[in-house]
Amino acid sequence: MSWSWQALRALRLRLFGPDKELVGTDQFGNKYYRVPKHETRPGHIIQERRFVEPINRQAYQYETGDFPTEWEAWIRKKRKNPPTIEEILKNESNREEMKQKIKDVSEKDKLLQAQGYKEGLVAEPAHTHVKGHASAPYYGKEEPSQDPSSTANTFQPGSWMPPSSDSSRNK
Repeated sequence: MSWSWQALRALRLRLFGPDKELVGTDQFGNKYYRVPKHETRPGHIIQERRFVEPINRQAYQYETGDFPTEWEAWIRKKRKNPPTIEEILKNESNREEMKQKIKDVSEKDKLLQAQGYKEGLVAEPAHTHVKGHASAPYYGKEEPSQDPSSTANTFQPGSWMPPSSDSSRNK
């Protein structure tokens, strides 16, 4: 390489920083890149940057599970080295195994509950039937009553006094 190309390359690195490096891809086809730590023209240090280029996706189409958790941890710098395919496959099989165990334990628990209900060891859950709101004047009745439900006509302002602290101590 001639000195002119080396000078141009050094100038480009100083002005624009290094190129992105492809670190890996996942089973969905997403590509993961990093831009290494570098120094800019005025001497500012730019930290390492990690990012993903999703395959055929718009930003608003992201959903949970689009990126493997191992790659997400690498992007967020929770781990130093990028994950390997073997690690991702092993973790995925562990997740599936855990889902199956949870399903089995849940079914076993339902059977034990049913047996407890049948033998009378456990009370069955109460079934509540709500017919309205408790603040309604006709709560729990079939239809509203014509009788007044308030004593507002007999209320006299200033007639109620809170109990004094002396009287409560004497009791």
